[in-house]
Amino acid sequence: MPRESGTKRAILDAALDLAAANGISGTTMDDVAERAGVAKGSLYYNFSSKDKLFEQLLLEGVGTLTECLRNARSGLTGWQAIESMVRALLELLSENRALAKLMAAEILRTDRTWQHSLHLLRQEALAEFVEPIRQTGVPSGLPDGGSDRGSDQLTLIAGSVFGATLMGALDWLVFDPERSVEDVAAAVLYALSGRLQA
Repeated sequence: MPRESGTKRAILDAALDLAAANGISGTTMDDVAERAGVAKGSLYYNFSSKDKLFEQLLLEGVGTLTECLRNARSGLTGWQAIESMVRALLELLSENRALAKLMAAEILRTDRTWQHSLHLLRQEALAEFVEPIRQTGVPSGLPDGGSDRGSDQLTLIAGSVFGATLMGALDWLVFDPERSVEDVAAAVLYALSGRLQA
């Protein structure tokens, strides 16, 4: 996903920093304009509303996650692809702690105007896990992967892998930030291995 430049980038970065510290509800457009060092008119020229601003910010963040996962699994299959994606996701979140906090705060919200857009983009991110999970041959007993029920089950499992990685990252970044990415990846992968490794 292409990155914005100039004023728009400054606004998005300021909004991310403020929302990570205060939550979206606790962040005002005045706060964002001040932090970004732009006039309110410039802020509203780029984003017609607070909802539009945070929608773009979250969509950009999930798009970055999807690109990260796609690159991490390139040329790999099955469990090796899953390992690579988990590590890459943890590294990305450790380098973007404000994004990790914002996503964690928003993941369970259902009352936002951008939920539908975010859901569609999240499905793209989860799709990166689906084929490697299918390749592990696990879980046995799923209906044929070509059926709707089988695909739904694989997507649910992909969501669990993504969620476990995100929650592992948050626990690490908040409570034990001195641990290495490799330590955290090993712990997350160990928790997943019994269910996904054939």
